[in-house]
Amino acid sequence: MNNPVKVSIIVPVYNSEQFLQKCLESLVNQTLKEIEIICINDGSTDNSLKILDKYAAKDNRVKIITTPNNGQSTARNIGIKKANGEYIGFVDADDWVDLNFFEKLYNSTNNIVEVACGNILGHYPDKTHQMLKYKKQSIYVEKSQKIEIAGIPQHNYIWNKIYKTDKLKNLDINFEEGKYFEDVIWSIQVLNNLNNLVTVPNTSYHYNKKNFNSTTTVNQTEKHIKDGIYAKTKIYKYAEENGIKLNIYPKVYINLFGIRLLKILNNIIKTEYKLFGFLPFITIYKK
Repeated sequence: MNNPVKVSIIVPVYNSEQFLQKCLESLVNQTLKEIEIICINDGSTDNSLKILDKYAAKDNRVKIITTPNNGQSTARNIGIKKANGEYIGFVDADDWVDLNFFEKLYNSTNNIVEVACGNILGHYPDKTHQMLKYKKQSIYVEKSQKIEIAGIPQHNYIWNKIYKTDKLKNLDINFEEGKYFEDVIWSIQVLNNLNNLVTVPNTSYHYNKKNFNSTTTVNQTEKHIKDGIYAKTKIYKYAEENGIKLNIYPKVYINLFGIRLLKILNNIIKTEYKLFGFLPFITIYKK
């Protein structure tokens, strides 16, 4: 690659043939051309590797690393070690991004800001839901503000962001291996230790909640439940030990004669009103 890599995009892949092509199409067609796409084939037994090979044959920015099935955490840790770009981003193999996503995030940093954070659109079987939306580009430095504007603890997501590579590698914070919800623990530690964060409007990460085999939608086993409790306990303990205020926004319910008429959700990003508790009808964005 003649030009320096601006963003290394890490994609853990495990039996993702149903969604992988859409994901890769959104990456190889990014308006930011100086990228590398590091695909960690985590012991897939379906046609995922064939799909990866097809894209790698056409585009030398697509790099494939095949490993035994060690899980998403291990795959992400490998990707970070192999990354050559100025920034690192993560995309799950069943999701996709707007074609200008990485260009907008990269340009917003001016190569100084250490984290850039974009919008999230959640795609559910029956609707598309704006999970996180920024109205303007703003920089945050104070640690509790960084955590809050990223939506933590409600949105402990790693993949709607890019991270300054040298700073991230120097932190040496790994994803905990062998656990679900490892990104919950990783996110708060990384955002706390990186110096600043910029919000980026008008571009989105598309979170595919239609995939019922994904980590967050798979039937909840005893291990899922235990790992979820472990992750939540660990982030609250970490916040307390590091003087981080976590804003837990209560849901307000309005009932009449036992019938739910309205649910109000209020946080730093938006106030959302839902008729009967589930039908969104007014959303007021604050940022």
